[in-house]
Amino acid sequence: MMIKKQIPNTLTCLNLLSGMLGIYFVLEGNIKFGAYFIFVAALFDFLDGFLARILKVHSEIGKELDSLADLVTFGVLPSFVLFQMINQNGDLGYLPFFVFIVGIFSAIRLAKFNVDTRQSDRFIGVPTPANALLISTLPFLAERFPGISQTLNQPHFIMVLALVLSFLLVSELPLIALKFKNFGIKDNIFRYLTILIGIICVFTLGIGGIPFVIISYIVLSVIEGLFTRNAKAN
Repeated sequence: MMIKKQIPNTLTCLNLLSGMLGIYFVLEGNIKFGAYFIFVAALFDFLDGFLARILKVHSEIGKELDSLADLVTFGVLPSFVLFQMINQNGDLGYLPFFVFIVGIFSAIRLAKFNVDTRQSDRFIGVPTPANALLISTLPFLAERFPGISQTLNQPHFIMVLALVLSFLLVSELPLIALKFKNFGIKDNIFRYLTILIGIICVFTLGIGGIPFVIISYIVLSVIEGLFTRNAKAN
């Protein structure tokens, strides 16, 4: 029983390790390789929650450990990805440090999530893993779409993006949580659409499709919220 309880926590620690390794490689100048660790960490982050539910071994320590790991992997690591992308443009003084705002607002987002009772069946604000995954794709997008690479590597574009993403982390925007209470089409139509669009984008565009997955996720969440409010009003 004690071993079973530690399985999700072990995966959470692997999530944390992925974040630390990613930071190391990003600071060494290998931004793309460091960004890969965000994807690895996202897998561990999914598996630790999934196995905790399957094994029925939820714990307060596990919850807090998960938040601490997520802060490093989905807050600090993507901040350094943006930091190094700006640094590639030469000596810009203190300008690159502005993007650390992503790490700060990720911490606020995780703290809010831990105490917000409204987020049992939906998220309020963009989840930190989704935010980090979007940031991690920027180096790959610049390579896949040369026409926009100059824009993506512009320091001021990166700073504005960091500001917008930080706002979305702590916004009061209700978003779909991919937690199925049942598998009926009627109750989960927007969840299935989110998954379907995600699969199509990733299969057709590879890693470069992830931003489109995140954007469609936000748009579908807004539409789902409107439908829900209209249904309650009627």
